[in-house]
Amino acid sequence: MFPEAVIFDLDGTLVDNNAYHIEAWKVFYERIGKPFSKKEYMNNINGRVNRDIFNYVFDTILSADMIDEYSIEKESMYRDLYAPHIKPIDGLIDFLDELEKEKIPKTIATSGIAPNINFMFEHVPIRKYYADVIDASQITKGKPHPEIFLKAAAAVNADPTNCIAFEDSVAGIRSAKAAGMKVVGLTTTHTADDIKEADLIIKDYTEVSLRKLRQLK
Repeated sequence: MFPEAVIFDLDGTLVDNNAYHIEAWKVFYERIGKPFSKKEYMNNINGRVNRDIFNYVFDTILSADMIDEYSIEKESMYRDLYAPHIKPIDGLIDFLDELEKEKIPKTIATSGIAPNINFMFEHVPIRKYYADVIDASQITKGKPHPEIFLKAAAAVNADPTNCIAFEDSVAGIRSAKAAGMKVVGLTTTHTADDIKEADLIIKDYTEVSLRKLRQLK
């Protein structure tokens, strides 16, 4: 059976939330007295784990306690900004229902942290669809390393080369490709040209179906 499993990133893939992450990063950068640009977000922040992000932002290796402190500050701002606006990407629920009817396992592979994941599930009730969630706390190497997608496939006993990943970031697409997966890229965060390494590019889930996924084999 192809695909054996479908693996989803979260930010920019289940919810179109990167504008709110960008706004929170702007505020954070202002607080530490550093200039910030959307280009910097796209190139060095989007899709990566907070450990790697904050070491980059401060250009040093921070202690785990400092990373936790900065993460709590920034992610709390993000949730406050996004709470009034959060919703699933168009077509997501119908697509998940289609996969569910065919009994195709689904997992999440996100660079995010537990409070943000729980926040999403509280506002977008899709937890029931997923067999497992692999997050930043469960990996040692962030995207674009393939570790997170390999673990997401292993969680449902699937061969990574028979899995399909959904991603919005360049780092995430490269991570899934390095794991041997076919990748569907969403243009929520980047242009189609930016994510041209994906095997299929869509605007939202109204443009995809199980039939289209099987054509990627």
